[in-house]
Amino acid sequence: MSELNVENEILISEKAAKQILKIMEENAVIEGSGLRVGVKGGGCSGLSYTMNFDSAPKESDTVVEYSGVRLFVDPKSLFYLMGTELDFSDGLNGKGFTFNNPNASKTCGCGQSFGV
Repeated sequence: MSELNVENEILISEKAAKQILKIMEENAVIEGSGLRVGVKGGGCSGLSYTMNFDSAPKESDTVVEYSGVRLFVDPKSLFYLMGTELDFSDGLNGKGFTFNNPNASKTCGCGQSFGV
């Protein structure tokens, strides 16, 4: 398991970090757990983002920590997510997490899938 400097690899906005911590508290997610973010095949643009809570990182995961939030990222997903900012929007256009991914050459309207 490797530790990353969050500024160089994956960013978590302050708003996203607060929302993740709130969800973890509301769902009694155990201490030491983290948010697993990843990429899988599918979606309208070819790849889609995944997010779920996990009790511990896997041996090959990269762990990103920011403002009390731990992200677990597998090596394949990290390749597609380098430089990405995980943000949270609660504006008029909807509420939810967004991935601002500089590696995406195309995205779909919902923001949940992308192509490279």
